[in-house]
Parts: sequence; C-alpha cells; structure tokens
Amino acid sequence: MTLQQLAYFLAVAETRNFTRAARRSHVAQPSLSKQIHALESELGTPLFTRTPAVAMTPAGEALLPIAKRILSDVDSARLEVAELAGLRRGRIRLGATPSVCVGVLADVLRRFHDEHPGVRLLVEEGGSRDLTRALVAGDLDLALVIVPPQGVDPALHATPVLREDLMVAAATELPARVRLTDLRDRPMVMYRRGYDLRETTLRACLAAGFEPALAVEGGEMDAVLRFVEAGLGVAVVPSLVLVDRPRLHSAPLVGPGLRRTVALAHRSDAPPTIAARAFRSVLRAHVDALVASDALPAGVTPA
Repeated sequence: MTLQQLAYFLAVAETRNFTRAARRSHVAQPSLSKQIHALESELGTPLFTRTPAVAMTPAGEALLPIAKRILSDVDSARLEVAELAGLRRGRIRLGATPSVCVGVLADVLRRFHDEHPGVRLLVEEGGSRDLTRALVAGDLDLALVIVPPQGVDPALHATPVLREDLMVAAATELPARVRLTDLRDRPMVMYRRGYDLRETTLRACLAAGFEPALAVEGGEMDAVLRFVEAGLGVAVVPSLVLVDRPRLHSAPLVGPGLRRTVALAHRSDAPPTIAARAFRSVLRAHVDALVASDALPAGVTPA
C-alpha cells in the first residue's frame, strides 16, 4: 500500500467518478485505475462498485477515514519538517464555534498573523460536535470547542481556555438576574437543529419544568442575535457574543449547568505542529493580556 494509492483512492471516493478523480490527481485514468486495482488486490477486497455507478463498498467505507487521517498526517509531517528547516512557513487548520468566532478569535488571529506572517490560517466555523469529528478524522489541526458534560472525545486532548456564563439576551431591559422559569411565558428565538446551544437551552428549560415557546427557530449565532435585536424574542447566548452589541440587553441566568468551558483541542495521537503550538501560545498570551487589563467580557473568566 502506497501513499499514492491512498491519494487516488481518496480522489475516487470524493468524486465518485474515475475520470474526474484522475483529472483532479493530474494522472491518466488508466494509471489511476491500475493503482486502485493494485490496492484492492493487496487488501483482498473491492473498494468500489463500478456499475451502474461508482460507489464505495463496506471495505471502502472502512478505509476512507483511515486514508484521510494518514494523508493528513503526512501533509502535517511535511509542513513540520519545512518549519524545522527554517523555511518560516506552515499551515494551521483551525476550527472554532460560532460564539468563539464572534468573540475573541479575530483578535487572536490578527495577533498571530502579525507574529507569524508566513503561516497560512484556514478557519472552519461549526458546532462542537462537527469540529470534534473533523479533528478525529484529521481534517483539522486544532479546534476551539465547547466541552460537553460528559467530557471531550477520548481521541482528543483538550486544554481549557475560557469559562463563560450563559446569558439571556433581549431587545428590552431585563432584571439584574434571570431565572429560567422567568422565560416560561416569553417567546424565544432558537438556534437551528443540531446546534449545541439549542440542545443545552432545551434541556435546561425542560429540567425547569416547561417547554419554551419558540417565536423563531433555525438560525445560526449571528442570525439569532439579529432576531433578538429586532424584538422577535429573547435568546440564551454565550457571554462572548455580547461584546459590541449595544442594541442588546443581557442578564446572567440563574441555575445549574448554565456555565460552559471553551477548550483548545487536538488529536491525542498526533502532537501539534510547531505552527499549532505557536498559535496555542498566542491564544494563551492574548487571554492573559485580557485578564491583566480587566478586558474580558462580563461573565467570562480564564480557565
């Protein structure tokens, strides 16, 4: 089994077409097909069905995440060696949740880019569960995720960075502190299905004895904030997203499980590259600077 064979396999798996895979791999189709056949012969099983259309067999489905992880690790190794050779370059594939992107991430990225202009930054925004899957598959180097109640995936190592309160956001004045039961009769703006904060909010409301009345649902973080600003309802939001939102009023929620931890995670079996370690240092320094200048948003504390 060779890296080239795995790369050709991945190209066919992603395009579901041998011709397009060959074109993407800059190789003649007969050569690509020959290498796929050789890989199948070595493994002793077909990886694709060819008729009536190209589809992966169960063996192909099993190989896919492994092949992606191997090729990702090889790519990271090349970058690591280039960095060690003093080429002053690198790449970080960074994932972050929408609340972190809206909050502190932009300032951290600017600071990192100023210190390491030769390192490419590839940012993917998504929910913690999606980012966790991408980390485990080797599609990301680092991700800023929300630590779930049961802890992070055992395949990952996570370092807590910040802890933040969940707040109630509204277009009108709120009491100094809000209990969940105070939201029983208030229309709420709710995130799309599959959004981590949606599940957290619904669980907390049900535990408090009521099912929330949803005025609008289905938005991402920025859309939810805009809907609240428009007066469509209240929303449960992280403290980080309330910075520079003068049209929003907010108050901390009273109750258990309404505080969460933001952590920087990477795969346990793949030590971060030099560039990734440099990003981690810049992130830590930025948080320390915010603490020293008392500039962390209300409801946010260092972990």
